[in-house]
Amino acid sequence: MAKHFLTSESVTEGHPDKLADQISDGVLDAILSQDPYGRVAVEAFLAHGFVVVGGEITTRAYVDIQKIARGVLIKAGYTHTDYGMDGANCGVLVSVHEQSPDIARGIGKSKKEKPELIGAGDQGMMFGYASDETPELMPAPIAFAHRVTRALAKARKSGEIPYLRPDGKSQVTVEYESAISGGGSVKRIDTVLVSAQHAPEISQRRIRQDIINKVIKKVIPANLLTRAKFLVNPTGRFVIGGPAGDTGLTGRKIIVDTYGGAGAHGGGAFSGKDPTKVDRSASYYARYVAKNIVASGIAKKVEVKVAYAIGVPEPLMVDIDDFGTSEVGREKLVKAVKKVFDFRPGMIIKELRLRRPIYSQVAAYGHFGRVDLDLPWEKTNKANILKKLLN
Repeated sequence: MAKHFLTSESVTEGHPDKLADQISDGVLDAILSQDPYGRVAVEAFLAHGFVVVGGEITTRAYVDIQKIARGVLIKAGYTHTDYGMDGANCGVLVSVHEQSPDIARGIGKSKKEKPELIGAGDQGMMFGYASDETPELMPAPIAFAHRVTRALAKARKSGEIPYLRPDGKSQVTVEYESAISGGGSVKRIDTVLVSAQHAPEISQRRIRQDIINKVIKKVIPANLLTRAKFLVNPTGRFVIGGPAGDTGLTGRKIIVDTYGGAGAHGGGAFSGKDPTKVDRSASYYARYVAKNIVASGIAKKVEVKVAYAIGVPEPLMVDIDDFGTSEVGREKLVKAVKKVFDFRPGMIIKELRLRRPIYSQVAAYGHFGRVDLDLPWEKTNKANILKKLLN
């Protein structure tokens, strides 16, 4: 049996990059709640004491972007200057303008546009991934890393670990063993790393004990931790955090948002983009397809690949890699997928009902494998159809 390792990270909603993502998606959701056909491409930048929000918005809606930005900061826990940012009193600068008409002309002119004729909002390649390693059909390292950061935030908010502050990270290294090159099963967890922002008077020893016992061991199976190494605040101190410790930018945590490095990534971020942007909608659809393939039992691990030209409805490429975990064969699998799934952007938007304000909830802790949320791209309602077609 061969062995290999994979490491993935996650960050809390108080991390500066995730604050930026939440602000961008907060603006998007506010617009979609009033105008489902609004065009949005908004990004945020955070530094010590201020926020900048900029981008392109074409809509009939009115939203208070300053209020949205402040609300995100306050909800994440930035309510005092001691934390490096106070949502109620920080500066917020907004600069937005309408979407370029050169882009708009290829996407569709109005809500009366037939969905099958809507072109892609940009060029690029997108990837979807699924694996049977975890119940949520996600790679184990990113699934465990998200569990740890969610537990870290929960311990802070509930008061179970009262000295914690909003910023935090996790990183999990998993050891796999495999008899075939494309397969692999989780053998154990090699290392769990947690960096948690804290009040200055708390000792490193107490922080380590609390994080291991009240966070890590609560959410990761004990049988996987028998030989695990634990690293907690490895520099010995993490008092200065959030935008006071580092700048935050929308779209800078794209691997955290997706599969933790287990699969490929086309490079396009999700947050702040309306669903005509295939960076977002096609990535969601590729995950939907991949998850249904794995849920059907056809393959144990799958990566779905798709590419688009701006303004063109039909994808330039649809391909599938089963990593040697399926007996169906690549050509037959791709043919079946194209019969069951429609990759045209307008049809993706229609099928998954993406013109809804559903995006803020995935702006932290991952866009995929979210068993805590009812997300249309996480459903496995076409698994049986695929199974019957291929059998």
